[in-house]
Amino acid sequence: MKKKLTYIAIAVSVCLLVGFLSGFATQSSVNDWFVTLNKPSFNPPNWVFAPVWTLLYILMGVAAGLVWSKGFHHLWVKTALYHFGFQLLINASWSLVFFGLKKPFWGLVVIISLLILLVLTIRWFRIVSKTAAWLLVPYFLWVCFATALNYKIWELN
Repeated sequence: MKKKLTYIAIAVSVCLLVGFLSGFATQSSVNDWFVTLNKPSFNPPNWVFAPVWTLLYILMGVAAGLVWSKGFHHLWVKTALYHFGFQLLINASWSLVFFGLKKPFWGLVVIISLLILLVLTIRWFRIVSKTAAWLLVPYFLWVCFATALNYKIWELN
């Protein structure tokens, strides 16, 4: 049990660090460029994003820690965690592209790639741990919402 908690703690820390670093790109333009964009009626207030993403990064870390605790020597665990790592990198790159580079179209391309990788990650997590796979469902739903939001922002601007 202690080993599992250690894996979870490390994975949560990594996910939160990625989220924290992505936040720099977001903050660089959220108060100037982003406010000038036309947004759809379903765009939430800016204050919603930080707590939602924090919770999602924690859930992602717990899920990854549960998978990791099954033993990295196992091929399915490795495959699941590789998919997780790739989707985490794509997740971080979305903030850099959308907010850092101020490119909503290319952000849309990145977030669609993220959705595809996330579906594959959930599939592999389900093989290793059904609990871990379910922990990624809120993240998947939020990314679906974010994809729709990204699309509408691109379309409106």
